[in-house]
Amino acid sequence: MKLTPVILIDTREQDPFTFANLPSEPGTLDTGDYSVRGLEHLVAVERKSLDDLLACVGRERDRFKRELQRLRAYRFRLLIVETTAADLEQGAYPGGGEGARPLWRSKLTPAHVLGSLAAWTAQYSLPVWLGGTHDESGRFAERFLYQAARTVAGEAEAVFGKLKESA
Repeated sequence: MKLTPVILIDTREQDPFTFANLPSEPGTLDTGDYSVRGLEHLVAVERKSLDDLLACVGRERDRFKRELQRLRAYRFRLLIVETTAADLEQGAYPGGGEGARPLWRSKLTPAHVLGSLAAWTAQYSLPVWLGGTHDESGRFAERFLYQAARTVAGEAEAVFGKLKESA
């Protein structure tokens, strides 16, 4: 029997990812924007657009640091930011194809934003994934959530034996 994890999308998530390979459903999560049904106490993914990240580095820093402190309690935790390292370094919005991309309308410098991400990674043992576009970030989130569920299922199988389909 193949078990398929179900992704939970927090009901407050304003721009949810669309998942191609796993089912999803809305749910209320204490921390994060995404989890796996039944593993809400172990798995949390926090999604940030570039504008969200700039707010978290700037005016919402104290609130976001409290959120990061809560994320530390999760075995499988991830911060996905919808941008690339190159765009962060240039202070530019992601995408845009050929030509110049619009620059941030923020007093924050790229060094400040990258420094904050590095500090949070160290201080909160927080993996950060710079996922590119919204769709690219969603594909990585789906993979991460699947692998977290697969890891837990493998550990359960080691304790309880192979799961068998009931008659």
